[in-house]
Amino acid sequence: MHEQDLYWMQQALLLAEKANQINEVPVGALIVKNNEVIGEGYNRPITDHDPTAHAEICALRAAAQTVQNYRMPGTTMYITIEPCSMCLGAIIHARIDRLVFGALEPKAGVLQSNPELISSGIFNHSLEWTGGVLAEECTAIIQQFFQRRRREKKENR
Repeated sequence: MHEQDLYWMQQALLLAEKANQINEVPVGALIVKNNEVIGEGYNRPITDHDPTAHAEICALRAAAQTVQNYRMPGTTMYITIEPCSMCLGAIIHARIDRLVFGALEPKAGVLQSNPELISSGIFNHSLEWTGGVLAEECTAIIQQFFQRRRREKKENR
């Protein structure tokens, strides 16, 4: 883990809270280059009526506009949860050098939870990754969201 990882993951958690406030699954992501944020995002698929509007994709789109390129070498992405296959594919195509995530995603995560995709050798770019940064905080915000959602569903029966 690098020295700045805790700081940037805290910033990603603030973005996750923005998703939480609009009743989206609370995931936040940001992309850093030379210790500056070049793109950030949070989950918005329901709000935007867009199945691809995951936090990571939103951050990649914003960063691409900032650097005016679809490639982002020399960058690190911070995500509050382990990425899914769609997001990992986009991260690799963008040539992100390093990825840091907080919470594990046992069902859909494709780095640590289900590593078959990243270890398959099918990608033409490899990235360094670190998981578990502020894992408790990242896990808690998601668990609280789903507990609230289940409680609301039960109350509305």
